[in-house]
Amino acid sequence: MPPTPVVTEHILINNHRIAYGIHSPPTSTSTTTPTPIILIHGTPSSSLIWRHIIPPLTTTGYKVHVYDLLSYGLSERPWDPKTDTSISGQVPILLSLLDHWSITSAHIIAHDIGGGIAQRFCILHPDKINILSLTLIDTVSFNSYPSERTKAQMQEGLETLIQAPNGTHREHFKEWILSTVTDTGKMRMEEEGSLDAYLEYISNPVGQASFFQHQVKHYDSRHTMEVAGRIGELGRVPVMIVWGREDRWQVLQWGENLKRCIPGAELSVIDGGGHFVMEDRPEVVGEVVRGFLGRVDR
Repeated sequence: MPPTPVVTEHILINNHRIAYGIHSPPTSTSTTTPTPIILIHGTPSSSLIWRHIIPPLTTTGYKVHVYDLLSYGLSERPWDPKTDTSISGQVPILLSLLDHWSITSAHIIAHDIGGGIAQRFCILHPDKINILSLTLIDTVSFNSYPSERTKAQMQEGLETLIQAPNGTHREHFKEWILSTVTDTGKMRMEEEGSLDAYLEYISNPVGQASFFQHQVKHYDSRHTMEVAGRIGELGRVPVMIVWGREDRWQVLQWGENLKRCIPGAELSVIDGGGHFVMEDRPEVVGEVVRGFLGRVDR
């Protein structure tokens, strides 16, 4: 059984369909308006990566807004390979979603390239909303990506990768996705089904082509390097950096570098966590994030 989707609504933004979900706190007698949280996922995942993090946030009283980036998860796969689905190209979609949701202030939590999107948003559009805090989880930054392994794959040429037989493609990227976690057995579990869900999104004729045209094609550190000189500006708000100690995609050194460069930033290193630390240690991630937000909201 695949995991239950956390995005069930859809909106057209610039003629592209974006899937999103809004998760409210349990019904209570409180008259306090719940504080919004925005979750931004990375590659090659989707909003599913937040499925274990949403419940502890809503039960704490937050209203969680989550969505699939354009060309990811349940959002549209653009037919035109020229459609900009890069880190930079995803920022206008976030701006439009904020308008659609009528959000004026929020906490932002972002993972992987979602962290790159969050960096550009917070630095280039600081007055769009009142940013209450920023949490960066195993995020790309500076010139930390793509990895040497991914660069080597890209050098083969996208068309060659697009035309690989589906079975060959799936087997190769099954091993690639499993390298994001320390507990591969947990990700393989049939009742959890996250491995198959992630694979399904980037496989078959449409998914495979879109993966290379709209994800791999844009693995380019210029999107974060363009704001690298201003990264210290993120310290205008409380910043928490969360990192899986065993992350092989974005090694811990990058998290430590971000802490040094962002005034006042905290760093929480999670033992037993890989790049998809929300898959390996969701309960710990939830505890760290809730503790941080609780201190910010006092």
